[in-house]
Amino acid sequence: MESLLTLLTDIRACTACAEHLPFGPRPVVVANTAAKILIIGQAPGTRVHQTGIPWNDPSGDRLRQWLAIGREQFYADPRLAIMPMGFCYPGKGRSGDLPPRKECAPLWHARLLAQMPNVELVLLIGQYAQGYYLRDGFKTLAERVQQHPLKDRYFPLPHPSPRNQLWLKRNPWFDSDVLPCLQARVRTILELK
Repeated sequence: MESLLTLLTDIRACTACAEHLPFGPRPVVVANTAAKILIIGQAPGTRVHQTGIPWNDPSGDRLRQWLAIGREQFYADPRLAIMPMGFCYPGKGRSGDLPPRKECAPLWHARLLAQMPNVELVLLIGQYAQGYYLRDGFKTLAERVQQHPLKDRYFPLPHPSPRNQLWLKRNPWFDSDVLPCLQARVRTILELK
């Protein structure tokens, strides 16, 4: 059986889709055997690619606000893991970043999940993560997020990107109904006061 350290070394050396990446491979992933909360997002943006620090951008600021977790804890707590759908920056499209590369999740996700047996909560951020992990019949992200499962380990969320301001404005129930549930669940799992 492979160790988490060996697996992370293999991931960081991955070149499976290097020819398609505008800045070359720089996989961004954080995993720990002690992880209790797993964040599955889309793919790193340019700032995250440059720094190698996941969620090190305005989207990360909003995500930490949603979770009611400070920046220091977010990066230092071994109970938090980060595994995007695509581990490297995929490039720029017409209206933002391209979708995450499809090679990463089948190559790495199951192997990483096997190394994190204590995960109680999986945050599925955005349509790509939700589409990969959920087969729930909801047609829109809003329907899925509004019906967030309170007892399931999967918790769907919209992407916290500043580009989603309009979605957040059109769906005020997200702030009033979903975020309190999310924060309570995170507090319980991490035993925060």
